[in-house]
This record gives sequence, C-alpha cells and structure tokens, in this order.
Amino acid sequence: MRTFVISFLMLFIASNGLSQHKQSGLIVFVTSNQETYGNSNKKTANHFGEIVLAYDVFVKHGYSIDFISPNGGAIPIGYISKSDSIQNHYLNDTKFMKALKNTFRPTDINPSDYDAVYYSGGGSAMFGIANNTTINSIAEAIYRNNGIISAVCHGTAGITNLKTKTGEPLYQGKQISGYPDIFENKDAAYYKTFPFSIEEKIKQNKGDFRYSEKKRDNFYVVDGQFITGQDPSSTVSVATQVVKTLQNQ
Repeated sequence: MRTFVISFLMLFIASNGLSQHKQSGLIVFVTSNQETYGNSNKKTANHFGEIVLAYDVFVKHGYSIDFISPNGGAIPIGYISKSDSIQNHYLNDTKFMKALKNTFRPTDINPSDYDAVYYSGGGSAMFGIANNTTINSIAEAIYRNNGIISAVCHGTAGITNLKTKTGEPLYQGKQISGYPDIFENKDAAYYKTFPFSIEEKIKQNKGDFRYSEKKRDNFYVVDGQFITGQDPSSTVSVATQVVKTLQNQ
C-alpha cells in the first residue's frame, strides 16, 4: 500500500509539473519599428489584427508572449478594425498596449526560452526584419531546438533569409505561404519601396511557395516546423496550428 501511495504521488507531481511547463511556454512575436514605406512619406504599420488574433489564441492556451522589434520600444500599429470584438478588447487592454510600446530588442532575449516564433505582417514587416542578423539567429536557434517558425501575410518576409548552420536556406524544400505577388500592385508607389518580393525570395531560396488565388479564404500551410498563412484571414488558423503542433510534440 505504501509503495502504491508513493508511486501515485510521484505520478501526480510529474503530471502536474508537465501541466505547469505547458502553461509557462513562451512564444516570441517579431514586429517592426518601420513607420513609412521605405524612405517615402507614406505611412505604414504593423497589422494589429494579425498581432492580436494570434496573441488571443496563444494566451487562451496558456502561453506567454514577448514582443521584439529591431530597435525595441514602440512600434506603429495600423489596419485596425474596431468592429472586431477581439481587436477592440485589446485596444482597451492597458497592459497589452503597454507591451507594444515597450517591445524588447533582439539582444534582450534568450532564444532557448521560446517554443515558437511568430512573424506578424503589415507593410512595416517588409523593413528591418529580414536582414536583421540577431532576429534571424533567434529564429534559427528556436528551429534547431525543435521549435516552430510561423508567419502570416507580409510577416513571411521576415523568414526569407533564415539559414541552417551550413548556410543552406532553412525552409529549402518546405511549403511556405505569405502574401503572393498576384495580389500586390507592382505599379503602386508602396510596392516600389519593397526591398524584395516575398514570393520570389522564397522560390529563389528553394522554398515551395504556396498560395490561394482567392483573397481572405483562410489559406495556410503546415510543413513540419513551418506554419505560414497567406493573409490576415489565416491568422487564427496559423496560431491554432502552432498550438496543436507544440502540444503534440
């Protein structure tokens, strides 16, 4: 009887410890400080919906979130829909909004602390992320530690330069989605400021770029440790798939 009781207690402690570990999981959101399209005067921002809808999924599953940006500090937000109840909730969440005004610098965090990285989109995401070697090293380290790399829409720009330790594209041969060229207005002033095409860059680096010819139809792909979505409509699905993948590990 004594042996049974001790064994039961050990099993309870172990299972309780596992539950606590899952609840203390960390995910890092990559955002941008860029306020304009390139050097133009045209304003841009991080996509608020792509941030908060993913954030909401993660926190409701017990994950904690840290925000980073190339320079740290405040980030511009836009594409806001106040008619969306979740967006409206977080707009009025003082703690959450304070976090967006005080993002961490990449050097402030330890990659080994995180289970996943999530790149949100918006025009800002095209600038200051892809070529930031410290942010790239964070995502690469998370990947090597069996973590998840996720992105939505223009957020996929941030993963384009990720590499293995031997210098190969990290997503070589993997299915990747993001905002496709078919929906970009290449004659528009905003597009001419972009440093590259997400679709072309992924293909150049031997990634299998996937997209739907319909806008906002919740298109996303899961390929191993990569979970990526085409546009804002896939935000919740991408976050949900990240959670499912982590829980199944």
